[in-house]
Amino acid sequence: MAAVARGSFSVFRKLLSQQYRRRCFRLQSFRCERSVQQPLGFRKLQTFPSRALHTATVSHGPIVQFKLSDIGEGIMEVTVKEWYVKEGDKVSQFDSICEVQSDKASVTITSRYDGVIRKVYYDVDATALVGKPLVDIETESSAEVIHEEDVVETPAMAREEHTHQEIKGHKTQATPAVRRLAMENNIKLSEIIGTGRDGRILKEDILNFLARQTGAILPPAPFQEITPPPPAPPAPPRPAAVKAPPAVPRPVFTGKDVTEPLKGFHKAMVRTMTAALKIPHFGYCDEVDLSRLVALRSELKAVAAGRGVALSYMPFFIKAASLGLLHFPILNASLDDSVQNITYKASHNIGLAMDTAQGLLVPNVKNVQLLSVFEIAQELNRLQALGTAGQLGTSDLSGGTFSLSNIGSIGGTYAKPVILPPEVAIGALGKIQILPRFDAGGHVVRAHIMNVSWSADHRIIDGATMCRFSNLWKEYLENPASMVLDLK
Repeated sequence: MAAVARGSFSVFRKLLSQQYRRRCFRLQSFRCERSVQQPLGFRKLQTFPSRALHTATVSHGPIVQFKLSDIGEGIMEVTVKEWYVKEGDKVSQFDSICEVQSDKASVTITSRYDGVIRKVYYDVDATALVGKPLVDIETESSAEVIHEEDVVETPAMAREEHTHQEIKGHKTQATPAVRRLAMENNIKLSEIIGTGRDGRILKEDILNFLARQTGAILPPAPFQEITPPPPAPPAPPRPAAVKAPPAVPRPVFTGKDVTEPLKGFHKAMVRTMTAALKIPHFGYCDEVDLSRLVALRSELKAVAAGRGVALSYMPFFIKAASLGLLHFPILNASLDDSVQNITYKASHNIGLAMDTAQGLLVPNVKNVQLLSVFEIAQELNRLQALGTAGQLGTSDLSGGTFSLSNIGSIGGTYAKPVILPPEVAIGALGKIQILPRFDAGGHVVRAHIMNVSWSADHRIIDGATMCRFSNLWKEYLENPASMVLDLK
């Protein structure tokens, strides 16, 4: 009996030691998973390397490919101009990812995710394709949410991205409700100048922008009397400081021919000017005495500056052109591709040729027929700020019906402007010169003279029509008080 007992005890001790070793081995070399279809007492075992127990405690989020969404206007490729992130950088929603440039506009792409940049797909000046990934982002969201967002990515999502675009170097500030209102109306926040504190975009800014786009008239805001600040005491005279001449970059001579592909705005210019060569241009030139307008602007300049707007001569030129287009609507028309139909445009979207670092751009002021001179000045200030920052949007550069080119701001008196299809007329404004002229009494006086050069599509516009329009436009500018009678 004792031998049997000792044998049973030995067997029991052996089983216990085997079970102990099995448990230790499981902790080091096995991972246990419960099977829903198996009883609670059974477990499905799966092996993995012994070091995995240590690394399994580090969790990584899913990696999503952030793709270039459809920018619109049939654009299929863009040029990457600048990266604001690099691999390993942490980003949050609405942070700038990169700046891309199409043949129509520059756009700042912002992130829709919180996470870490794991891969950058393009170098600077490389061509990125719509629908292809820009970067890989290791996100902090669950895989189900990321998969759902990728499936839902549509042109509507592209519109949402555009509401998060920024002016380069200046992040847009707006509440979620304002961003939603902009998204629902397909408005880019980068196109709106905020009137709130620190440039914050308010709901009223969105509504006013919509009114300018659609021609709607909003009810007037409650009147608030503005008390001008007391005049500051005159400062003691100071000796005039000698201005240093502007620094001119010295040209670098390499001695080698350089060949590079056309892209961006240069590529768009080639396409537009090639189409313009098909238009038979008719030219007409005249001079305008702006002496009274110069005096009027000098009086209103300080008033506009007190409202935060720089007032140039261009708002008067644009408004006078709109008043003239009411009498000669064929100048605000367009021809179809088959040259069989004329479309008379209801809106006066008057473009202004602008010299920028990216090249020649022609943004336009929408619905000039509904705007005052001051409102036109406000819109020009906005467009000039965006043009300087290289952030003019597609909506700013499209939809024009008539154009003016202020070549005189650089120099020159006469020009031969080229029509921008599908428009049918354009004017080039020379510099303002002080020249001697005879007044009504035959006396020689100082006069502020500007030359204007018009080009029109001779297929539908004859010389007499262009001449009568120019005379009316000239009358409004030489006697600016007469514009008051026709303002609406």
